[in-house]
Amino acid sequence: MRRVEHVMGFPVSLRVDDEQVPGSAVDAVFAWLREVDERFSPFKPGSEVSRLDRGEIGPCEVSADLAEVLALCEEYRVATGGAFDVRLPGRGLDPCAVVKGWAVQRAAELLRAAGVERFCLNAGGDVVAAGGPWRVGVRHTERADRLCTVLEITDGAVATSAHYERGAHILDGRTGRPATGLLSVTVIAATLTEADSTATAAFAMGTEGIAWASARPGCQVFAVDAERRVLRTEGVPVAA
Repeated sequence: MRRVEHVMGFPVSLRVDDEQVPGSAVDAVFAWLREVDERFSPFKPGSEVSRLDRGEIGPCEVSADLAEVLALCEEYRVATGGAFDVRLPGRGLDPCAVVKGWAVQRAAELLRAAGVERFCLNAGGDVVAAGGPWRVGVRHTERADRLCTVLEITDGAVATSAHYERGAHILDGRTGRPATGLLSVTVIAATLTEADSTATAAFAMGTEGIAWASARPGCQVFAVDAERRVLRTEGVPVAA
């Protein structure tokens, strides 16, 4: 079973290789992601995030889901010394860097709860996979038609942060300016919540982010710095 929809501003594709595919579980995945977009997008005036940012609801009045997301945002802000920050001066509250991985990981858990064993859920290039091996390509930093490497994932997640798709959109919260020092950071972890947030946080930190991400429990890192040097931890699961 394969299905693709444009949700949360990017294409989301789901492939399930089980012999029996519960259609209700697949529907639930995309319904959940559409719900997240409505509730947590800072670009939708009626979202919970926008209402919180305008002061229409207080921090103690947010939903349990948003409270969880904001707690994760604060965890990464503290861990990076402020390089990762969803409340930059002069900008509205924007937790998208955490919401994407968190939401897609939750979608993967819906599949597992429904008994789906072998699947690959790809959200704009960030991947949760189960029942592999699955081959996941990491895009070249300067050539859209080439790959830097191909990873082999059995059960886990892969996320990449870079400037090549959306320009200099990742800011260093310590300076308020676009992050420098790295061209891309790919993190492999048990969950996409961890992989995506860690990749974005590491990119925001610049070159020091590689060592920081590598030291996080369960994380493997593949990065390309501004000098076009490839840096990776020993456990990166490169496909044969």
